[in-house]
Amino acid sequence: MRVPLSWLGEYVDLEPGTTPEDIHAALVSVGLEEEEIHRFDLSGPIVVGQVLDFVEEPQSNGKTIRWCQVRVAPEGVELAADGGPAVHGIVCGALNFFPGDKVVVTLPGSVLPGPFPIAARKTYGHVSDGMIASARELGLGDEHDGILRLTELGLDPAVGSDALSLLGLDDAAVEVNVTPDRGYAFSIRGIAREYSHATGAAFRDPALAIAPITPASEFSVTIADDAPIRGRVGCSVFTTRAVRGVDPTRPSPAWMIARLKLAGIRSISLPVDIGNYVMLELGLPVHTYDLDKLTGGITVRRATPGEKIVTLDAVTRTLSGEDLLITDESGPIGLAGVMGGASTEISDTTTNVLVESAVFDPVSIARAARRHKLPSEASKRFERGVDPAVSPVAAARVVQLLVELAGGVADDLGSLHDSTPEATAIALPTEFISDLIGLTYTSEEVRTSLAEIGASLAETDAGLAVTPPSWRPDLTDKWTLAEEVARIVGYDRIPSVLPIAPPGRGLTRPQTLRRAVSNTLAAAGATEVLAYPFVSEKQNNLFGAAVAAASGGSIPQIRVANPLDGEVPFLRTSIVPGLLQIAHRNRSRGLTNLAIFEQGLVFRPEAGVTYGAAALPPGAVRPSTALEAELNAGIPPQPHWLAAVFTGNIVAHQPGQNPVPASWQDALALVAQVSLATGVQIHVRQGAHQAMHPGRTAELSITTDAGALVVGYAGELLPAVARAADLPSVVAVAELDLSAIIESGDATIVARPVETMPAATQDLSLVVDEAVPAADVLAAVRDGAGGLLESIELVDDYRGTGVGSGLKSLTFALRFRASDRTLTAAEASAAKLDGVSVAAARYNAAIRE
Repeated sequence: MRVPLSWLGEYVDLEPGTTPEDIHAALVSVGLEEEEIHRFDLSGPIVVGQVLDFVEEPQSNGKTIRWCQVRVAPEGVELAADGGPAVHGIVCGALNFFPGDKVVVTLPGSVLPGPFPIAARKTYGHVSDGMIASARELGLGDEHDGILRLTELGLDPAVGSDALSLLGLDDAAVEVNVTPDRGYAFSIRGIAREYSHATGAAFRDPALAIAPITPASEFSVTIADDAPIRGRVGCSVFTTRAVRGVDPTRPSPAWMIARLKLAGIRSISLPVDIGNYVMLELGLPVHTYDLDKLTGGITVRRATPGEKIVTLDAVTRTLSGEDLLITDESGPIGLAGVMGGASTEISDTTTNVLVESAVFDPVSIARAARRHKLPSEASKRFERGVDPAVSPVAAARVVQLLVELAGGVADDLGSLHDSTPEATAIALPTEFISDLIGLTYTSEEVRTSLAEIGASLAETDAGLAVTPPSWRPDLTDKWTLAEEVARIVGYDRIPSVLPIAPPGRGLTRPQTLRRAVSNTLAAAGATEVLAYPFVSEKQNNLFGAAVAAASGGSIPQIRVANPLDGEVPFLRTSIVPGLLQIAHRNRSRGLTNLAIFEQGLVFRPEAGVTYGAAALPPGAVRPSTALEAELNAGIPPQPHWLAAVFTGNIVAHQPGQNPVPASWQDALALVAQVSLATGVQIHVRQGAHQAMHPGRTAELSITTDAGALVVGYAGELLPAVARAADLPSVVAVAELDLSAIIESGDATIVARPVETMPAATQDLSLVVDEAVPAADVLAAVRDGAGGLLESIELVDDYRGTGVGSGLKSLTFALRFRASDRTLTAAEASAAKLDGVSVAAARYNAAIRE
């Protein structure tokens, strides 16, 4: 909301010397947000001049200029405001003025918006000593075909007088951001009241300066809203007044144009400008109709689905059944609260005007403005709530200005429909505000503050009964009243106290471990990112389960009821698709070497389960234990998962170092880091996944009381899948069920002691069938070797000469140690052979000769 200072000063006392910065500071103190300061960016000397005579001089380029003699000082005065002569010679290209006209002259040394400095300069064979200005050059409007003739504005000022103050160009406006709950502040009336709250300056309500007149002759208005939205009737107040003999071609006065311009509204025509002026002044949008174009009376109703209207912007709009319409016997003539219709638009031939001042349902107007993509100054106010009591006043104010400025005559024809419900008093207990805010407020402070905002007070046994004013629909309960008292008395009264955290709180074990995982991966060189959780059905089927798409099936998914993008309407069952999109975006911007990860929720509904069946309770009612359990049962499982993507080079090319490209080994290294951070052993074995490269895919599992549990996969994407994501053919990925890993682990991670006894190392080569995973053979040897085996690692996988067809040779490095003695070679060999026996029994393994 932009507020011209001169306009604000009409309704509240401003101390001499008050600056826009002072007003901003005062309004901020009562909760409004400071934005900008707007000025016309003009500087003088800019004065009123009178054209004495001129000579028209055709030019070789086909243009005709006028060499004008313009008086810029009063008769008998020899020097102008700039110290120059009283008569200036000025070259002008406009042809719309005559000798004797009074105009605006920008003398040398002045500056116009742009900035455009004015100086004496030679042009068309003359030295032009200044410039005769147009409305656009002064910043008053878009008119630039001719210069601004002051007589057209109804002005006859003295020659040489200051044109800036005459046209209101020396004014400034402060802009504040109005929050959605304070629609009353979208008016000069509301801002003046807030300034009064902040400074104590006397406030004069402009709504009390106009006396609404009850029309003697009834104009037919019918409210036929038989389809209210959520029980709210679309129109509660509808006021009409008629004015006859209007001349719409009269110019808008300069002071009105200047104030509208500072308020951010362009001057269009006198009737339109009057409507906008009253809307800014009182906060209630008004609309004017050409009375002679109306057919019969007015009916306010909901649209019939598919019904059409041509709005003032000459666009034919197809209407929804929720749209609220203003209609006459010919059909729709306006989209209520949003935009009028073209059929009853005021034109230059209009003589009789019908003024409408109505109050519409905020929800209906907000939905209509968004549905038709027609945000406007009117809808912005209606959707926040307007003052129903000011409707007759706003209509009377428009009539007053049409009579004064457009030559009209107020008619007895009009109407008033008002179904506004009576305001309900709010019970305010005596100590409630002090207890809520944590600061002691005296009863006098509470009463004064509430009375100051316009509330009516009545004594009760428990405290006060407070009836909010008509312009404050946001005051609905004792909590909002408490906020008003705190605001008016001053937020600076409330001390800043840091609350003391209660003992025994802090991060839970899952939160601690999830944070440890992120810190560990970031320390290892990966970058944490955040992807959108919305994917397509195909992406979920490809990444959300190991075999869903491969078997031709579809996994259970959650579809968003109102998706932001129709191409990705499902909640993710895997984090990988979002990471691939982020990787593609970064590569397109030149970041080719990437190691990124994300941990977050995935949505994994169970097949055959219906979610979201329970009805939501009202917002102010706490659900019962049974209903809470039913609501929780209606939410699909949302475990925390971790995923990572590696592309490009893990080690960059540098002197003495060849680049090392990302591969499945980097994905497994990340898995090892997760195992280290959580203290949970993650087993790796060869696996299969429809989106991953066969032979380069690891199945990740953990040991639980119920047996082995698969918690994810790691490896390289299929080259075709990587290319479909516009990524290189080699992309390493890893994805883990972090919730399952954390739930399976102990609460503490125990460090192993440093052993003091020497270790005995031996190698073991076993020949097994190629189909047997190396991890299974390793586990068999470890199980058979017993407690003396400290570690076992696979160091070689050989297939070829010396090993039979269909077989492979697996070489393991074994390390044995006893904590209380030095092992002999015989003890180590015996433990190794025990491991061989188990491997032979399980997988027919044999020692390679």
